[in-house]
Amino acid sequence: MAKDKFHDAVKNALVKEGWTITNDPLFISFGGVDLYVDLGAEKMLAAQKDNQKIAVEIKSFLGDSTISEFHQALGQLLNYRLILRRQEPERSLYLAVPLDIYESFFKLEFTQLAIADYQLKIIVYNIDQEAISQWIN
Repeated sequence: MAKDKFHDAVKNALVKEGWTITNDPLFISFGGVDLYVDLGAEKMLAAQKDNQKIAVEIKSFLGDSTISEFHQALGQLLNYRLILRRQEPERSLYLAVPLDIYESFFKLEFTQLAIADYQLKIIVYNIDQEAISQWIN
């Protein structure tokens, strides 16, 4: 399993925001298939006295075709969500994307429609600052 180029930047950004990394990677298995989501994390919510749990798939979108990478990421997310809904329904699944890609490709009408239709949750991250720029639920 190769880690995404910006894996550590996203991991550090989550830690800065108070998340505890619980799985690196998060292993999930169902129906004879083993999968690995890049990160599992949780955060204590004091008001609710409960933990919020997330799974994060990190993508850099550094390849030649952004749309091909989006297709691959979407397929992964749908498969991860399929298993997580059955095994860890309390865990929210996020796609982490770099700020520059979000500001260009993810603002396109097509991509916005796909995000809405597939109910994707997005973490926009700043590579240089190792910070979360935006959470999109």
